[in-house]
Amino acid sequence: MEKILSVKNLTKKFKRVAVNNISFDVEKGNVYGLLGPNGSGKSTTFGMLLSTINPTSGDWFWFGKKGTDSETLKKIGAIIEQPNFYPYLSAEVNLKIVAEIKDTPYSRIEEVLKIVGLYERRKDTFKTYSLGMKQRLAIASAMLNNPEVLILDEPTNGLDPEGIIQIRDIITNIAKQGITIIIASHLLDEIEKICSHVIVLKEGTAIFSGRVDEMTSNKGYFELKADNNNQLLTALEELNWFSSVKLEGDFIKAHISDKVSVSASNLNQKLVEKGIFLSHLNKKKQSLETQFLELVKNTNNHA
Repeated sequence: MEKILSVKNLTKKFKRVAVNNISFDVEKGNVYGLLGPNGSGKSTTFGMLLSTINPTSGDWFWFGKKGTDSETLKKIGAIIEQPNFYPYLSAEVNLKIVAEIKDTPYSRIEEVLKIVGLYERRKDTFKTYSLGMKQRLAIASAMLNNPEVLILDEPTNGLDPEGIIQIRDIITNIAKQGITIIIASHLLDEIEKICSHVIVLKEGTAIFSGRVDEMTSNKGYFELKADNNNQLLTALEELNWFSSVKLEGDFIKAHISDKVSVSASNLNQKLVEKGIFLSHLNKKKQSLETQFLELVKNTNNHA
């Protein structure tokens, strides 16, 4: 895969270390999530990659070229801060002003307004827009110069559930056009639903970088129930297939060990052989949230 961006040992120190020696690659046509709580260094990382913040040390390469020059910026669409439009002008006129600044033809305006679902409201003034519509107009503005890369910093921040779904759908549709997207978010759910890859930041340090499905590729766990849960608990522990087996309410959770591969039918058969008949058996995956908390907990333990 073609590398769009390569980050090498990027560090930024203010009074404290905001970004600590992070390295990752972004490949063309994927959706990357920069995931971490507020204050984890996401916005500072974006600032450096767009040359609005000077790094303390480290390098990055856009399209194989070191740093971020004006030519590179023409290939990038970015929303880093709150959308800044003229409140008394229409969406269409606001985009004409942006098009002038970006030296982009007006013909793109209709196209981008349709991408974000605002074409019918193009004549309405910006001040009449809801927060979600304002955010969608910002995405339209970032798409005006037909970028190869779209950078979005917390694109669903403050939006209601409907607004979040609309933004998510827009991002997914833009990604289908082959545009590489990098999203900063503190919302695990957002990253899990939108992104193919994730870089997890904690206090400026990258504690995971890889595919989202790799992060959630744990073997998962079984949720089980039998008439005699104590007998079932003992049988599961004797199998040595599980890293942990514990009773939670009416159900037993048996987390599958990384060293084994086991299906629900295999497990059921084994238990029947032991004279245990299940009234409930469900194989589940740990959510990205559980994985993320495990990851953060592990780095705390090693600190």
